[in-house]
Order: sequence, then structure tokens, then C-alpha cells
Amino acid sequence: MSENDTPFLSPSQKRIVAAGGTALATVFLACTAYFLFALLRELVTQFKDVLLPLAIAAILATLLRPIITLCETKTRLNRVGGIILLFALVLMTLVAIAVFVVPPALDNAGDFLKAAPGMLTRLLESAQGFAPSIWEWLTEQLGESPDVYLMNFLEGNTDLLKQALAHAQSSAGSMLAFLGSIFGKIAAYSIIPVYLFFILNGDRNIWKDIDKQLSFLPEERKKDLVFLAKQFSQILVSFFRGQIIIGLLLGIVLAIGFGIVGLKFGLILGIVLGLLNIIPYLGTMLGVVTVLPIAYLQDDGGVGLIIACAVVFIIGQLLTDYVFTPRIMGDKTGMGPMLIIFSVFFWGAALGGLLGMILAIPLTAFFLVFWRLAREKYLPALTAKEEELES
Repeated sequence: MSENDTPFLSPSQKRIVAAGGTALATVFLACTAYFLFALLRELVTQFKDVLLPLAIAAILATLLRPIITLCETKTRLNRVGGIILLFALVLMTLVAIAVFVVPPALDNAGDFLKAAPGMLTRLLESAQGFAPSIWEWLTEQLGESPDVYLMNFLEGNTDLLKQALAHAQSSAGSMLAFLGSIFGKIAAYSIIPVYLFFILNGDRNIWKDIDKQLSFLPEERKKDLVFLAKQFSQILVSFFRGQIIIGLLLGIVLAIGFGIVGLKFGLILGIVLGLLNIIPYLGTMLGVVTVLPIAYLQDDGGVGLIIACAVVFIIGQLLTDYVFTPRIMGDKTGMGPMLIIFSVFFWGAALGGLLGMILAIPLTAFFLVFWRLAREKYLPALTAKEEELES
């Protein structure tokens, strides 16, 4: 073709073809990723009672390994002796919790159940006082006052529950299947200490093993995959170590604060809500919808106690965001509060509940690392190819 001939594709047409090819490749990669994710989710769902104990043991081993190393360096114990000492300390801690923490917690729970009917009555009375027109409308629609309807509803459901339990008891096969399922779960999760012992006692370098298993890949790709695996492991370990400590500190702050302002059941509520903040902001969100109504409905409660409890929440959250988290975790995840909240709900829905919410921050942080690596190492190459096509 001579220089005066019209080229087969003009520069603008080349750009369109390149954009179309990129779009098709992006759609293909997205569909492939979604298929693999759905397959992984189905696998986890089907074998969660097998995989989850192993995953829990691996996480616990990573968190507890520094204690084993400390036992080896500061005492004359060997690796096995350090592990046995650690197990003994954990067992003593559990016994102490069972003796000194569980009874007061059960007493608080019993007091709460006793106080619940009175709180419900005061709640209905408050609703009637705040919105009498709505109360009258509900009475007309239900054919009886809402408080009577609610009590009848609760009593009816209690009868239904009793009937369901009686039916289950009369069905031997169902009961045996149920007991078998419970026994299977207990057996599956009771193996965690065994897994934990062997993982802590092992000397294998997992990164060298991964490097050997990926030897069929080009060196550059292999380094990237090992780098991503190490990043995910570091994020997972630092997140759980940090969040457990932060949750305990926040629980202590909330328990002391609720005790000072006079909230009933404040001790147990504060500790529980603090530990729930292992999933970021979960304890605070649940606390707002549970503690504030209790503060209003308890015998000596009211608006003043609601404000006091809200101040306790604010102080606890400020300490978490500006003192505990920066000092304990630093900026390990590089994520803002809005992204954290979105991640918790997204992964909770994607992985079907609590497990997804617990792993939300490490997973999101890992994908951020993956995106930064892809943008720095691979996307510039794609951009250069597109510019070459355009020229």
C-alpha cells in the first residue's frame, strides 16, 4: 500500500476498537471473578463446619505465636512446654471467667428479663402519650388497644412455640437428626485446640511453601502473588490483634461510664457492646438502639439518663477513633469510617452474615492493596499499549 492510500483504520477508529476490546475484557474478567466468588461462597457454605475451625485455629495461632516465642526466650521451656503453658493459662482464664464473670452476667440477664414487662408497659404508655391520634387509629384498625393486642400476640406465639417443641419431641427421627447435628458441630469445633497445637508446634515456613507451589509461574507474577498473600496475612493479624484489644478497652470505658451515670445492667452491656466493636461500629450501632431505650424506660430513667448514656457513647467512640486505634493499630487499613461501615454491610451480605462482617475490613484492605499493585505495575503497561495503538 502506497503512502497516498487510505489507512485501513483511522486513529479515531483505532481508539474505538481499543476501547471496545478493553470493555469486553473488563466484562469477561468481571464475570469470571463473580463466578469464582460464587463458587467459593458455595464451597465455604457447604464445608464451613470443616473449614471454619481450621481458619479459627490458624488465626489464633498467628495471634498467639508471639506469646510462645516469649515463653521460649524468657523461660527454659521448649516449644511444646510453652504451648502447654499457654493452654493452661487459657484454661485458667476460662475458669476464672466462669466463676467470677458468668454468675453476675446471668444475674443481670435475669434482672433484665424480670424488668422487661415493666419496660414494655412504660413504652406503650409513652407511645400513647406521645401520639394519641395514632394510638386511636391503631385501636380502630386492630379492634382493640395496641397494648392488649401486643400482649395477646406474645402469648399466642408462646403457645405456638410450646406446640412446636411438643411436636418436635414427639418426632423421634427429627430429634435424633437435631441432636446429631448439634453433636457434629460440637465435634467439629472441639478440634480447634488440636489444630492450634500442631500449627503452633510447626516450624514450616508457609511463604517458602507457597513460593515452591507457584514455581510454574513467571518469576514476576509469583512475586506479586506472594506479596499479596503476605499483605493479606499481615492485615488480618494486625487487624484482629488490634481490634480485640480496642474492643476490650472500649468495653471497660462503656461499663465504667454506664455505671457512673446509673444505667441498669450497664456493666454487662458495656462489656458486650465493647467486644461487639471487634466488628467496627457494630457495638456502637447496636448500643444506640438498645441502651438508650433502656435508659428511658428503667424506673429512674428519662431524658436526662438518655443524654448521659449518649455522652458515654460519644466519649467511648472518640477514645476509640483518636486514642486507642491510632496508638494500637496506627493506619494499617488506610480506610475511612464511611468505607469501613460500607464494607461491614457489603461483606456481611456477600458472605452470608457474621463471618463476612468479621472479615470485612481485612478483605477490603486486601483489595485496596491489590488495586494499588495492579495500578502501579499493570495498568501503566495497558495505557502504554493503548497509546501505541493510537499512534
